[in-house]
Amino acid sequence: MQNFIKIIRWSVGLLFIFSGLIKANDPLGLSYKMQEFFEVWGMIYFNDYTLALSLIMNTLEILAGVALLIKFPYKQTLWLLLGLIIFFTFLTGYALFSGKIKTCGCFGDCIPLTPQTSFIKDIILFICIVILLFTQKKVKAIMHPGVGVSILLITTFLVGYGQKQALTHLPLIDCLSYKQGNDINEKMKIPDGAVSDSVTIMMEFEKEGKKYFFDANNFPTDFDSTYVYIDRKELVVSKGNGLKAGIGDFTLTTLSGLDTTQKIFKTPIPYVLVFAGYVDSSIPWNEMIVKLREKYKLIYIVTADKAGAIQSLPGLNVLIGDITMIKTAARVWPTIFVMNGSTIMQKITYQDYIAK
Repeated sequence: MQNFIKIIRWSVGLLFIFSGLIKANDPLGLSYKMQEFFEVWGMIYFNDYTLALSLIMNTLEILAGVALLIKFPYKQTLWLLLGLIIFFTFLTGYALFSGKIKTCGCFGDCIPLTPQTSFIKDIILFICIVILLFTQKKVKAIMHPGVGVSILLITTFLVGYGQKQALTHLPLIDCLSYKQGNDINEKMKIPDGAVSDSVTIMMEFEKEGKKYFFDANNFPTDFDSTYVYIDRKELVVSKGNGLKAGIGDFTLTTLSGLDTTQKIFKTPIPYVLVFAGYVDSSIPWNEMIVKLREKYKLIYIVTADKAGAIQSLPGLNVLIGDITMIKTAARVWPTIFVMNGSTIMQKITYQDYIAK
């Protein structure tokens, strides 16, 4: 019995540490995933707090895992883990049964799990934690309180420092499709054998207090202005095999709206793309551009902030990109991509480039 409890305890503890470390490697990734949930729930006013919530959640996961392994404080840790797993099970269950969230972000972008896999994992963890709670009296906690507190404080400091580094210098392990060495054009290709989901758009209307649902090919014969449009939903008719392009869409347009992506990819010499979702006036743009021009003739600023770029970056080559694409390509703004055609030769934050 003791060995069985020990196996469960170490399995749960290591899994929480592993999960927390993967997300702590890229706290902004979890922050964006939280924003996705809040947007679905109509709670976008929480978006300004998602980064803080991400940092806290990652730290809690790792701390709880470490505390479980050292059995200090054992009972309180088990109750914390129970609260966390109930919360995680709610999120993964919502993603699975609502179909509105494609992935829950449990293991970040490094190990993408389907909602079904994530939900099953959380149910198993819930059962394991309940077992540990019921058998807690069989476990002897022998660690000295001073040692236990020291270990947890050191863990908190290391996790905090690691997340600060990730927010300043990019994630230590880049698990995204825009990592150094990748060819963007190749990543946009759909893999051989890929079968996408078959979907239909169902529209919701109301007439005389009753709700009606139908798609574009099945409008009722008496359809007229008495049908009041309510909403539209995307329903999956049949599931695909999950294979899809690593990069769904990468489009760069000029200020006038002309798609210039492939033209830029055909540039015969190395060039630079500087990604920044918004143009922050506190960034030393001039210093960065001057240093870049020492080695590269062609420099483009890629941003979703057209008005800010026109106002703050006169005379520079500005391209407009989708904000979601920029968030994925560059976790820190600005981030410099040194490109050779459509291949990312170097990926570095502006702070690190200027400091070189």
